[in-house]
Amino acid sequence: MQEQLKIYNGRIITPNRIIPRGTVLVTGGKITAVSEQDIPAENALTIDAGGQYISPGFIDIHVHGGGGSDFMDADEAAFLKIAETHARYGTTAMVPTTLTSDKEGILNTLAVYERAASRNKNGSAFLGIHLEGPYLALNQRGAQDARYIRDPDPREYQEILSASQAVVRWSAAPERKGAIAFGQYLRSKGILPAIAHTDAIYEEVIQAFDNGYTLITHLYSCMTSVTRRNAYRYAGVVESAYIIDEMDVEVISDGIHLPAPLLKMVYKIKGADKIALITDAMRAAAMPAGESILGGRENGTRVIVEDDVAKLPDRSAFAGSVATADRLVRNMIQLGEVPLADAVRMITSTPARIMKVGDRKGSLAAGKDADIIIFDEDIRITTTIIQGKVIYREGEVRKTT
Repeated sequence: MQEQLKIYNGRIITPNRIIPRGTVLVTGGKITAVSEQDIPAENALTIDAGGQYISPGFIDIHVHGGGGSDFMDADEAAFLKIAETHARYGTTAMVPTTLTSDKEGILNTLAVYERAASRNKNGSAFLGIHLEGPYLALNQRGAQDARYIRDPDPREYQEILSASQAVVRWSAAPERKGAIAFGQYLRSKGILPAIAHTDAIYEEVIQAFDNGYTLITHLYSCMTSVTRRNAYRYAGVVESAYIIDEMDVEVISDGIHLPAPLLKMVYKIKGADKIALITDAMRAAAMPAGESILGGRENGTRVIVEDDVAKLPDRSAFAGSVATADRLVRNMIQLGEVPLADAVRMITSTPARIMKVGDRKGSLAAGKDADIIIFDEDIRITTTIIQGKVIYREGEVRKTT
């Protein structure tokens, strides 16, 4: 007989409303009931939510590292450390993300991912790999390594994708030579192409959208806004995101990459159903301030973490986020003035839909994976449950008789 878990006395965040004193019942890693009433469950493990919020687990579809590790370390222990670190802050599922690299580096990271995924028992579940680069615009590279930036090469990307089934999304600059054919190829393989680190203008973005690029990676970061070419003004990627209603966007809501006015504007124009909150976190997430490394430990870029963000050593640009998922939600509420339910939607059901896992993740409903978190009024995580397993808990887990 499969063991049951009963979570009760909490404010349950559902897709349609917040149930004030509800109960969630879990059996065998799946949600079996969500109710306004108490549900009798003999011999079940029980968690009293104590009036706190019971929420779907957070889904981070763009994360590079945390807890002192980076996915580009290409080490199984690093993958597991990152997953365990972010689980503590409410992330129950994630899409590990690479940085620009040579082909051998990408292939090695994919191989390590596949080995680590089979061992990941105590951290955020892996939903597949996100390759960020190397097909980016040099002028918009940010902290990406310029040595590896290049045009899409069919021989290269076909070899990479034939070597691993782990890739679920790939970010690129759509104006690069061969990028439209690249997007078409990704879509033919069921992989999501995303627009990133780009000098594109509206005419190039709409062509990309028509050929499969339906997501914009970290909106506002490393991309064009209104620009001039030969005295004429052109709409950039930011304006394109607003013009194309069907375009999904990512937002780093750490309060630094995007200040409060921009968080408010993105929400006002795009709405919660088209925005995915992402940490874009590097290895320094959940670590003390000071010196760190963006990318692999052996060949990464030296950065300094201060003011709750990673910067290049000369402080000329941001070099990455050190946010955790709880901070994203807190900032959308406090800085973006977004209702709690919408802030949660942007890091649960919306990213689940974008990554095509909404049938099993992203909301609290019978039949879905029991990825559940409990947090207080300040979005401080007190419990993390992944596929029915209590990964982190402040307080007791009791057994009924």
